[in-house]
Amino acid sequence: MECLRSLTGILPRSAGLPRRTLCALALGLCPVARPVTSCGRASRSLGRSRAAALCGPSRTRVAGEVHRFRTFDVSQATLASVAPVFTVTKFDQEGNVTSFERKKTELYQELGLQARDLRFQHVMSITTRSNRIIMRMEYLKAVITPECLLILDYRNLNLEQWLFRELPSQLAGGGQLVTYPLPFEFRAIEALLQYWINTLQGKLSVLQPLILETLEALVDPKHSSVDKSKLHILLQNGKSLSELETDIKIFKESILEILDEEELIEELCLTKWSDPHIFEKSSAGIDHAEEMELLLENYYRLAEDLSNAARELRVLIDDSQSVIFINLDSHRNVMMRLNLQLTMGTFSLSLFGLMGVAFGMNLESSLEE
Repeated sequence: MECLRSLTGILPRSAGLPRRTLCALALGLCPVARPVTSCGRASRSLGRSRAAALCGPSRTRVAGEVHRFRTFDVSQATLASVAPVFTVTKFDQEGNVTSFERKKTELYQELGLQARDLRFQHVMSITTRSNRIIMRMEYLKAVITPECLLILDYRNLNLEQWLFRELPSQLAGGGQLVTYPLPFEFRAIEALLQYWINTLQGKLSVLQPLILETLEALVDPKHSSVDKSKLHILLQNGKSLSELETDIKIFKESILEILDEEELIEELCLTKWSDPHIFEKSSAGIDHAEEMELLLENYYRLAEDLSNAARELRVLIDDSQSVIFINLDSHRNVMMRLNLQLTMGTFSLSLFGLMGVAFGMNLESSLEE
């Protein structure tokens, strides 16, 4: 009974084991209690072979259930102990760089955030949580505090050139940032927005000459036929242009969402809420919310210019496709006209052959004489 009570305390109620199974398990685990169990009495009355047939399956079934239960506990403990690890690159206000690794749980606890804040579910987002700015621009993930900038998981993204050569000087005031006299979060936001605008501009600069060269070759009147390889290149470039237009649109929408809400602009001014003394000393009559709004509007206009340039390329592609279709229709009309002329000529020749056919028939008429 003592073994049965201890076993009942060990196994959870969710296991749902019947009393007979518990008795069989106690019988298998406690050799002292075997002579007083029901299985022992059954073995004395029915014989050892029949008792073994009764108790054996119960012991096997119980052992399997206990094994599954222990495996479940081990797997749950393993999953609970595994947590994602971030590779963090930290930039302070002087441009000093340090790299380290942190578990996700440790990182959001140090930053005073929630676990959901570091999931980065949206492709493009600029949000504020607990006096922290969380930014994501596709593969670029960053957390901005009043004292430092954290870049998460930069490896295998070809960001080393920008991270370790350009960004530290920009944050320290050696770059071309217009927000250098303002608090640190302004410089960090401007550096990230400038990097992303330059990335979009670089993609457009690569696509634009390729598309123009391909369109010029396709609409050239010297070529009577359309080169299929050029059409394939134009199709690929058109897909890349569509992806670029989508990226620019998402970037514009994320900035416009902040510009439409004055409270969000106020929340981006971290120094105003973290250290009012430093804020008052550095402001010198400057409205930081207005400066943040001007900063976002500036990059919104730059994104709008990129969107207009991409739209012009799209219009050129559509117009070129119309020209190509007109040329194909003209060639099709020429072939149809030639086919009609051949048909009419064949019909005219067949009329002259009717006379020979009529006289070549074996029919008698007055025309033979």
